[in-house]
Amino acid sequence: MSDSDARPGLDPILEKVLEAVPFQLTVDGGAEAARSRFRDLPRGEVHPEVRTEDRTIDGPAGEIPIRLYWPAEPLGDPPPIVLFLHGGGWVVGDLDTYDGTARHHAVHTGAVVVAVDYRLAPEHPFPAAVDDVWAATRWVAEHAAELGADPNRIAVAGDSAGGNLAAVVAQLARDAGGPALRFQLLWYPATTWDLSLPSFTENAHAPILDTSCVKGFSRWYAGHVDLSTAPSTLIPGRAESFAGLPPAYVAVAGHDPLRDDGIRYGELLAAAGVPVEVHNAQTLVHGYLGYTDIVPAATEAVRTALAALRAALT
Repeated sequence: MSDSDARPGLDPILEKVLEAVPFQLTVDGGAEAARSRFRDLPRGEVHPEVRTEDRTIDGPAGEIPIRLYWPAEPLGDPPPIVLFLHGGGWVVGDLDTYDGTARHHAVHTGAVVVAVDYRLAPEHPFPAAVDDVWAATRWVAEHAAELGADPNRIAVAGDSAGGNLAAVVAQLARDAGGPALRFQLLWYPATTWDLSLPSFTENAHAPILDTSCVKGFSRWYAGHVDLSTAPSTLIPGRAESFAGLPPAYVAVAGHDPLRDDGIRYGELLAAAGVPVEVHNAQTLVHGYLGYTDIVPAATEAVRTALAALRAALT
């Protein structure tokens, strides 16, 4: 068991923020209600100096919206490129609700960031999101130079459900012989779907995300799939091999049901010889990216992970 009985409590500043602006992901009222609650969270302006552009690209079921971010201080000429896949349980989240997070990735890595507005469940269950992000990955590789970025320095990053999709993309790229990815940054990802891991019990009633919501969003995304035979495009922790995957940074939080899931995936990568760093922000919760520049402990954890991504792309 990774963080067992004597784990630190919640960060006191985070605790005060959660008291002032309470939020809990839940399936109550259906998917549209969940999306509305997430959209209504207060969000301040973040790094307005980052230049952005909205586009659409061809996808397997029609156009996929993307948003491009160019940092004011790029890492090299041309700079690297990061494909960012947002979280939200494959159900909530979009380009606007994750705009600040994408801007942080651009500023602190010096990379051009491409955020992908993949199709959401339950209207578009698995594998729709996978199909969209894989199409976007190939588009990024083909069009990096056109975007003013280096096609030889591409990384993928994603949080929660987006971390699941980022891990899947890394495996698909390896198995397809490209595009070659330099790095994968997985923020508190869902990779094993193993609810027997201790953190699902220990953090069953955690702030932001609890175990019942994990189950509910998972049903909306993949309730039609027999999990006993589910493919690695749904459960990347079940890949036949982890060898040859790009180096990884797996960021987890102590008060998150998914904590041990991310730790386990890091162990699988390490056992296969993949360079990996697992960072456990023991006093934080799922979704701590959203508290960057608000809660110092979250800011520190985010900056540490983005520094690792930047170093891998240098």
